[in-house]
Amino acid sequence: MIGSRTPVAAAAPGNGSDRRRRWWIAGLVIAALLLAGGMLVPAFLPTAPVAVPVAAPTPSAPSPSASAPPSVPPAPSPRVPATSLAAPQTLLLMPGRVPTRGSGKFAYAPGRGRVLGTKGQLRRFRVAVEQGSNEDPAGFAAQVEATLGDRRSWTGDGRLRLQRVAGNDPASFTVYLATRDTAGRMCRHGGADITVGGRPYTSCRATGKAIINLDRWRLSARPYLAARVPLAAYRQYVVNHEVGHELGESHQGCPKRGGPAPVMVQQTLTLRGCVPYAWPRRGDRRFAGPGL
Repeated sequence: MIGSRTPVAAAAPGNGSDRRRRWWIAGLVIAALLLAGGMLVPAFLPTAPVAVPVAAPTPSAPSPSASAPPSVPPAPSPRVPATSLAAPQTLLLMPGRVPTRGSGKFAYAPGRGRVLGTKGQLRRFRVAVEQGSNEDPAGFAAQVEATLGDRRSWTGDGRLRLQRVAGNDPASFTVYLATRDTAGRMCRHGGADITVGGRPYTSCRATGKAIINLDRWRLSARPYLAARVPLAAYRQYVVNHEVGHELGESHQGCPKRGGPAPVMVQQTLTLRGCVPYAWPRRGDRRFAGPGL
């Protein structure tokens, strides 16, 4: 009918409740997702950070740029036995049994030492220790070099230089450390009798050989013991004395009673009225006594 108006349908009574039901269902879905492990959390929902347990890191070497100071490596163990080390300054003789005989074979100190002295002829020498003597070639060589390189020794006047070389290198002489029985044989073959009371006692020089008796190296000698002079000083004396023979020096006497003994006095046996002295130089000059 013209002019008639179509009535507007009234709002369905359930429209509000439907909207509420749809939101309620959406909330259930979101809650279910959260309970399932949060793998599909909608982007619009704020999430708290999750603390994830982290395994302890495996220790590793610090990088060069690390600020922590580098660790100090442990000190190396001593390389030579105690018997080959320099004798303490207060020790008169080494304790313990001294081997009287060894193998008769010698081990040489390895490598090449520095040149001892500043001017003059250069002479090279080797250092050898008898196997079975319980001494170390490197330890013995260090003491021989320290003695011969001292300014009070033969190299101190600028007329001679010495250098230790390895066992297979050419050399003009060798410094030997030998047990008393071996030293006795070597010296006897070289024309020197070192026996006292029927047993090898002193050291000697044979051509190209300065032979140190192990008994004296470890036990010193009567004049030094009587004067309570340390073993370290006797060792310096015996090296200087026997090498002095190899350099052409002969035995000497005491120049002044009560004064220092020249190194070429046979101080292992007697001081001839002098007092022990281990060096061929004194007061920056060669120190000698009357020839015998």
